[in-house]
Amino acid sequence: MPDLEGEAPRSDPGIVSSIELFRRARRGDQEALDRLMGRYLPRLFRWAHGRLPKAVRQGQSTGDMVQDAILRSLRHLDEFDPPHEEALEGYLRQAIRNRIRDEIRKIGRQPPVVALDDVVEATDPSPLAEALSAEAWERYEAGLERLRPHDRNAILLRVEMGLEYDEVAKQLGRPSVEAARLAVKRALGRLMVELGP
Repeated sequence: MPDLEGEAPRSDPGIVSSIELFRRARRGDQEALDRLMGRYLPRLFRWAHGRLPKAVRQGQSTGDMVQDAILRSLRHLDEFDPPHEEALEGYLRQAIRNRIRDEIRKIGRQPPVVALDDVVEATDPSPLAEALSAEAWERYEAGLERLRPHDRNAILLRVEMGLEYDEVAKQLGRPSVEAARLAVKRALGRLMVELGP
C-alpha cells in the first residue's frame, strides 16, 4: 500500500489539510494541486476500479478516467467550499461516478460491431440479470448516501476500497483495529436497515 500523505494522523501539525490544499489549488497553486492529486488519486482509483464496466475498461484506463474526472472537478469549483475533508472526497467520488455513467452512455449509443459465428454461446449475463444487478447497485448507492458520513466512510474504506482494519482505523481516527471493525460492522447494520427487505 502506498504511503499516502492523506493517511497521516490528523493531529500532526505538519500535515496540510486537504481542504487547505483544495483552496490553494483553486487559487492556481500547482504544487497544492499536485499534492491533492497525490493524496486522492490512489484511493479514488481503487474505489473506481471495481465500478468501471468491462466494456468501458477496454476503451480507457481507469487511472486516466479518474485523473481526468478529478482535474475537471477541481478546475470548475469556484463556488464549492467543502466543510470537511469527507465532503471533498465525496464530491470527487460523485464526479467519477458521473464520468463512469457518461462512458457507459457512450458505449450504449455505439454498440461494437461483432462478427458472429454460426453457433454462439452466451457467456455474459442476460439482460434481465444485468438489469437486476444495476437496480441492486442503485439501491445500494442510494442507501449509502442516506448514511451519516462516518458510517458511509467506514463502508467505503473497508468494503469498496478493501483496506485492512488497521488502515480503516487510521482513516477513521479510531484507536484500535477492533474499534474500526466495530465501526464497520455497525455501519453495515445501518446500511441494511436503509436497504430494507
